[in-house]
Amino acid sequence: MTNPFEAGGAAYAANRPSYPPALAETLAGLVERKALAVDVGCGSGQLSVLLGDYFDEVIGLDPSESQLSGAVAHPRVRYHCSPAEALPVADGAADLITAAQAAHWFDRPKFYAEVRRIAAPGAVLALITCNNAELDRPDILDPIMALYHALDPWWRPERVDVETGYARFDFPFDELTVDGGVIERDWEFAAMRAYLETWSALRAAREAGQGAMIEDHLARAQSAWGGEIRRVTWPITVRAGRI
Repeated sequence: MTNPFEAGGAAYAANRPSYPPALAETLAGLVERKALAVDVGCGSGQLSVLLGDYFDEVIGLDPSESQLSGAVAHPRVRYHCSPAEALPVADGAADLITAAQAAHWFDRPKFYAEVRRIAAPGAVLALITCNNAELDRPDILDPIMALYHALDPWWRPERVDVETGYARFDFPFDELTVDGGVIERDWEFAAMRAYLETWSALRAAREAGQGAMIEDHLARAQSAWGGEIRRVTWPITVRAGRI
């Protein structure tokens, strides 16, 4: 599968909203031993560095050198370029295995086999998604959602799995109920636009010559947003299981 995030790592690191520290605390609370966490498809390390505050060691893995080039440093986190289907982790070593906004790109049977191989006794796998942004004024969000749907020809089919919180995934583990919380940001439109520019479908549409269409939608979105700072939230879904 072609990796839609092979390029653009610096923009992704700068403009994607990071996960709340409370998410890492919740995930760490799922396991008793905290020697090693493995964050698969870690991108720019947004979750990896948060887990570094709770685990003796964190390994962040991503197949994109571009994404890893923007990864955040942490004294207990080390990064490697690696696919999800061949994890450079010793057998039985990992206490927590995470994949944040990434598992829909994996060959999951091969990934699950690797998860079982590297899992320590009592280990947990947590697949994390955050869905579309929400505002307390849906009318202001309408132009952004219009852009989202205008990009339908360029969204990969796996996007449906993000929208449904991985509900249709085969998940052969002892499931746990986990409250993922929300991401919150107070943004002017410039920050929202920078985030929208990280959408894989928007980048693909630009490459396909759809720049004028995109700019028209963004102009409508900016007009609706106005010059105010607005609270943006993204609900987080966690599908977790004891391995």
